[in-house]
Amino acid sequence: MDDAPLIIAGRSFQSRLIVGTGKYKSYAQNAEAAAAAGAEIVTVALRRVNVSGDVGERLVDHLDPQKFTYLPNTAGCFTADDAVRTLRLAREAGGWRLVKLEVLSDQKTLYPDMEETLKAAKLLIAEGFEVMVYCSDDPVYARKLEDAGCCAIMPLGSLIGSGLGIQNPVNIRLIVEQTRVPVIVDAGVGTASDAVVAMELGCDGVLMNTAIAEAKDPVRMARAMKHAVIAGREAYLAGRMAKKRYADPSSPLAGLI
Repeated sequence: MDDAPLIIAGRSFQSRLIVGTGKYKSYAQNAEAAAAAGAEIVTVALRRVNVSGDVGERLVDHLDPQKFTYLPNTAGCFTADDAVRTLRLAREAGGWRLVKLEVLSDQKTLYPDMEETLKAAKLLIAEGFEVMVYCSDDPVYARKLEDAGCCAIMPLGSLIGSGLGIQNPVNIRLIVEQTRVPVIVDAGVGTASDAVVAMELGCDGVLMNTAIAEAKDPVRMARAMKHAVIAGREAYLAGRMAKKRYADPSSPLAGLI
């Protein structure tokens, strides 16, 4: 059976893979990788990427905003006030309402500061933003963020840019089971098998940047990630066999010649 599309804040997407726009050698390579990934949404760190300025090469010259949904994010923000201010500027600059919120706790781990994240989320939602939120893999805070009105919950698989994969599958599964809005693993994916694991846990999508941008061949890795997300989703929908303690023959042992 065909899978239903991914719905975020009332918007429909066929691809369940979201890619970033940082760390690539050039905007041209970034665009080629995004196309190979089949992505429809690209995250944009407004404090680091030249989106539409008059000086220098611009992201929009390579990733057409008519073909990709731009998702402004607050990468590099360490307080709720900075994050809210950044997204207010984004709305003024490009009219963006669908945004990705992240409020970090420290430079070493880039782990989310959940108290500040929840504070920022409430402020932004009150101002009419549609907030996709990067968070820890804590089911309690995930529920609080959903109750506050976030349109997607984005728990980390492991630390941003680490490539360590899904470190706490139990908590990710708990978040998936309790959450009514899309759950998208954000951060920590290193290779295709990590994306498969995320999708097999029942996540609605995966967001990644470094795993593609820092691969030896980013475009080929983007293509691999596309297939990984599809395979993981198909396996989840198919329903895996039960794990067993002992062997179970594929052919019946009775009636042997």
